[in-house]
Amino acid sequence: MITTAPQTASVRTEGIKYAGSKLKLLPYILELAGELPGVQTVLDGFSGTTRVAQALAKSGYTLTANDTADWSGVFAACYLLADKPDEFYQKLLTHLNALPGKDGWFTEHYGGGENDSKKPFRLKNTRKLDAVREEIDRLGLPHADTCVLLASLMLALDKVDSTLGHFSSYLAHWSARSSGELYLKLPARFTHGGGHTVLTQDVFKTVQNRRWDLAYFDPPYGSNNEKMPPSRVRYASYYHFWTTVVRNDRPDTFGAAARRTDSRDAQAASVFEEFRKNEAGRFIALAALEKLLAQTDARYIMLSYSSGGRAAKEELLDILHNNGKLIKFLEIDYKKNVMADMNWTKKWVNENKNYEYLFVLQKEQ
Repeated sequence: MITTAPQTASVRTEGIKYAGSKLKLLPYILELAGELPGVQTVLDGFSGTTRVAQALAKSGYTLTANDTADWSGVFAACYLLADKPDEFYQKLLTHLNALPGKDGWFTEHYGGGENDSKKPFRLKNTRKLDAVREEIDRLGLPHADTCVLLASLMLALDKVDSTLGHFSSYLAHWSARSSGELYLKLPARFTHGGGHTVLTQDVFKTVQNRRWDLAYFDPPYGSNNEKMPPSRVRYASYYHFWTTVVRNDRPDTFGAAARRTDSRDAQAASVFEEFRKNEAGRFIALAALEKLLAQTDARYIMLSYSSGGRAAKEELLDILHNNGKLIKFLEIDYKKNVMADMNWTKKWVNENKNYEYLFVLQKEQ
């Protein structure tokens, strides 16, 4: 057992507020990856805000960052693909910051006045958003360069929102940070060796006919609260606003939170968020995970899982053992900042506390 996080905690990444963020896990992920011999190419199969991909790329690995969310692909392209010097992007950001605000689609749907606080942003910031987003499209830049500007915009919006970090409901009263001014800053890009790949597609398509030294999976999973319906929380519905910022497509919306209609559960649910059982009595999400592990061509697979997930822990361990040799099994207590090796039986300890688990599977000898 160790009582402090590994020294790799100093690796800097950035991202928006995100329920699935692995920011606190980064030191452990990097340390475990560094212990695996011969690892150079890495798949981050559910990259989200790309903090893991950023950290691995900064550590010298060649990344394939994949996620179905368009906004995740924007962050990945910003950090892994964009190759212009900082001065090029800073000049554009200075131009965007100087634009006067204007009333537009975002202001109509997401801007609130002083007494209309059940909105994610104040009017002054949605007006700025409307002007900036229109101008980004007008500039007509190559995709990777556009992604730097969009990433800057999302990071700036995340600093002046009035939410709990998601967009399925909003605060009853304005947050303190919402009074700030929307201001675009240069994302914390970094020098890397290149050769990275960014994909925005179903992970099963991504693993077809590709091979990596290491695959890291952090699939979405639902709450273990039995009173909460399995479909209550979907990542697509939580972060629909970022999808619209990226696409600028002015979609039809519904409900008090002005969600995109295509973020409804029937259209946007992931099989990995599905915690009903199939006809064989198995969780559908775990059946999908077993299929993913079996189809992934990698020497090693690293899997994140939370004790707050609804999946049957014994079944999860069975899936891992059936698809390779389990060589590491770590339990991380954030509150105590402690990492401990767990026993490799089917007994999970401390089940009533909030822990994160990291599994490392060796698929080849």
